[in-house]
Amino acid sequence: MSLKVAVQMDHVASINPLGDSTFALMLEAQARGHQLLHYTPDTLALRGDVVSALGQPITVADKPKGEHFELGEAARVDLSSQDVVLMRQDPPFDMNYTTLTYLLERIHPKTLVVNPPGAVRNAPEKILVTDFPELMPPTLVTRDREMIRAFRREHGNIILKPLYGNGGAGVFFLQEGDHNLASLIELFELSFREPFMVQKYLPDVRKGDKRIILIDGEPVAGLNRVPAEGEARSNMHVGGRPELSELTEREREICATIGPALKERDMIFVGIDVIGDYLTEINVTSPTGIREIKRFGGPDIAPMIWDAIERRR
Repeated sequence: MSLKVAVQMDHVASINPLGDSTFALMLEAQARGHQLLHYTPDTLALRGDVVSALGQPITVADKPKGEHFELGEAARVDLSSQDVVLMRQDPPFDMNYTTLTYLLERIHPKTLVVNPPGAVRNAPEKILVTDFPELMPPTLVTRDREMIRAFRREHGNIILKPLYGNGGAGVFFLQEGDHNLASLIELFELSFREPFMVQKYLPDVRKGDKRIILIDGEPVAGLNRVPAEGEARSNMHVGGRPELSELTEREREICATIGPALKERDMIFVGIDVIGDYLTEINVTSPTGIREIKRFGGPDIAPMIWDAIERRR
């Protein structure tokens, strides 16, 4: 089976091929004989009933950055002519991202968009997770200053973060007695029109923030990310140390609880974040971690994802 696969992503020249999950998916697709087309989100267009993008045929190679791709001649392509579109550009999940899901929804599911654009739009990572309050740490979503202050008085140490951010950007740890809360709320009010997310700080984060990959609602591997000294965030691009980690009984319980909701939405590739006994995020936009899991001795997840895609085609 040879499929035409268009990849909507940040430009391939900008990625780090060593750790990029989209790149891993492209390598596997190419190995299976699928035809790859690369385009960036800013070239997506709707005219009449045609959704198109300025695409370039791409060949990828598992080599250092700068040697990892070759692009062919650019041409505008009707995306309904493709069998699969991988929607893999990074958030932030803003109105631009939302608009792109509306456009891609016009070609799905005749052209299979992974993950489904309507489901992604209606279930961004920090919103979908609130469907499972019994699995989460104490959490507040609001812009109301007094509610935030009351939450802080109740829980002491807290985390304040943007509702639609990614990669740990704008995540703040405020200790009990820290006098910067008012100033930080003011900064968030100037920076974001949406509500903010406030959570009780979990000391277990010092042991790591585990990324668990699920395919079709089933867990396949976990990668623990341990924060660097003096850092409250565990994201690898801010110094988090990755290590392969077996799933605990509690983590399997979390996966079993959320799995049916992911299957119902036809989410093929999902990454959840777990700190201690608590679920903190469900990442459905452009989950990461599959190259690191393989590099540290875990399973090769890209073939599992393509098996799931091919079953639908």
